[in-house]
Amino acid sequence: MSLFSELIEQVKQQPQKIVFPEGNDARVVKAAVRLAEDQVIFPVVLGEKTEVTQLAGKRLPDQLEVIDPKNYPAADFDQMVAAFVERRKGKNTEEQARQMLQDVNYFGTMLVYLGKVAGLVSGAVHPTGDTVRPALQIIKTKPGISRTSGAFIMTRNDDQERYLFADCAINISPDAQQLAEIAVESAKTARLFKIDPKIALLSFSTKGSAKADEVTKVAEAAKIAKKLAPEEAIDGELQFDAAFVPSVAKQKAPGSTVAGHANVFVFPELQSGNIGYKIAQRLGGFSAVGPILQGLNQPVSDLSRGASEDDVYKVAVITALQATM
Repeated sequence: MSLFSELIEQVKQQPQKIVFPEGNDARVVKAAVRLAEDQVIFPVVLGEKTEVTQLAGKRLPDQLEVIDPKNYPAADFDQMVAAFVERRKGKNTEEQARQMLQDVNYFGTMLVYLGKVAGLVSGAVHPTGDTVRPALQIIKTKPGISRTSGAFIMTRNDDQERYLFADCAINISPDAQQLAEIAVESAKTARLFKIDPKIALLSFSTKGSAKADEVTKVAEAAKIAKKLAPEEAIDGELQFDAAFVPSVAKQKAPGSTVAGHANVFVFPELQSGNIGYKIAQRLGGFSAVGPILQGLNQPVSDLSRGASEDDVYKVAVITALQATM
């Protein structure tokens, strides 16, 4: 059984309601229809029902719910507005809240916050900021986590090879504390995919082979991460070859329990993370699913705007799985 077949069977044991704000996109609608027909989750699609049905190209399954924010019951919308104003603690007036909740991502995120759905999947049409901003303002990060981060599950050879790359989506230049938090949260995400995490904080240096502020940051992040999660296998700073290739690890990082065996790779900043996962995807033949947002109180997932229908399906499965943890 493939990794995602296993995850689907796991999610089916506790089906979750997941909201899809982009009911005006055929990829999203068709993925939601498949998820309902396969009885994996209970999809909630935001949009006008006629348009959603047209994009589906068929009768909508009973397990799929369509909510049109423009025609949402007045009493329920008033409740949503009041909850939004309270959550924002004076940063937005009621009038501003009513305007902001016309945005489908804000509306969908409030459905998550109010417990009407378990998670949200967006980003097929909207840029990352439009998905992440409402999540940070409303859902917010877990205690002890200063920022959310974005991880990709990388699989190849019928999912037999699987690795986690982070942060490849959100933080442009994280500091040592933020890198450490990303490493610890990535371990939790890795376990969702049956990966026993061995976490390498990557650099262009291995154990002081080069001197630079960028190297010092990664080395310091490794120290902080080990204090935050002493039970985890974490090491750094490591070059990628030292982290991945056992023979290189023996030369460059002898004695490391992670070097040569790493399966979770934490990049030092967004530029290298984004480049790295795309090289693995396009040259290495890996499937890249994500970004999976880490560190939030409730699951919100941000699709790539180049996502396929199958990508939407898989990210929804992951989001539902996060909601059960």
